[in-house]
Amino acid sequence: MSNGEGTPVWFELTTPDQDASQSFYEHVAGWTVAASPMAEHGGYRVASAPDGAQVAGLMTPPPGISMHGWALYFGTADVDAAAARVKELGGTIYFGPMDIPHVGRFATVADPQGIVFNMMTGSSPEGSQAFATAPGGLGHGVWVELATPDPDKAFAFYGKMFGWEKTGAMPMGEAGDYAFIGKGESFRPGAVMSSATTGAAARWNWYVHVADIDAAITAAKAHGGALLQGPDPIPGGDYSANVSDAHGCQIGLVGPRK
Repeated sequence: MSNGEGTPVWFELTTPDQDASQSFYEHVAGWTVAASPMAEHGGYRVASAPDGAQVAGLMTPPPGISMHGWALYFGTADVDAAAARVKELGGTIYFGPMDIPHVGRFATVADPQGIVFNMMTGSSPEGSQAFATAPGGLGHGVWVELATPDPDKAFAFYGKMFGWEKTGAMPMGEAGDYAFIGKGESFRPGAVMSSATTGAAARWNWYVHVADIDAAITAAKAHGGALLQGPDPIPGGDYSANVSDAHGCQIGLVGPRK
């Protein structure tokens, strides 16, 4: 996999109802969702953006597990070495590393603040296109966001994991800084903020690019979801919002108002 270290490479929804979730996200994000052609993937569904790139997966929880929500995968050249590094830096390994047939090798881990994420070493030499690093990319991920009890410790951890740096910040008054993460001038995928001061749930969130943010919000409400935040103006002329789907799973939206 040719993606740079720490690039978001996949987004995955665990849902109690794949059919309802498929309908929701096809209308809100503009995806086309279809069953994986690999029988070994056990009913896994794959969401493709309008340009045909695969960006996300939908799955039901394993037997006996009721949790649901979105999970993020970050690319790494060697997931086994990266998992060992997580443990050395005070994090936790929950699952793996293990192989996914025809996809790659992954591990589910948590940072020292207990926030869960996944790491992936893909089996294909071609890079993932799930995250759009250039303008455009309807239906692709365009931003990731970490809400954490301790932003300074988060920067220290992810800096050692993926080489990320603090590349600037937007002051939010008593809520603290909305601090941008990046690596050089060409890779700035998201931001870190304090969950303690903002009241946001401590978690990784991600944002999908939509053609019309008001239409996407309307579609979310029409399919059992709710508007949680926004739409708010962001630098560059677009707007951001957060919605929940019919099962309470949160996702961010970025797009223009028409």
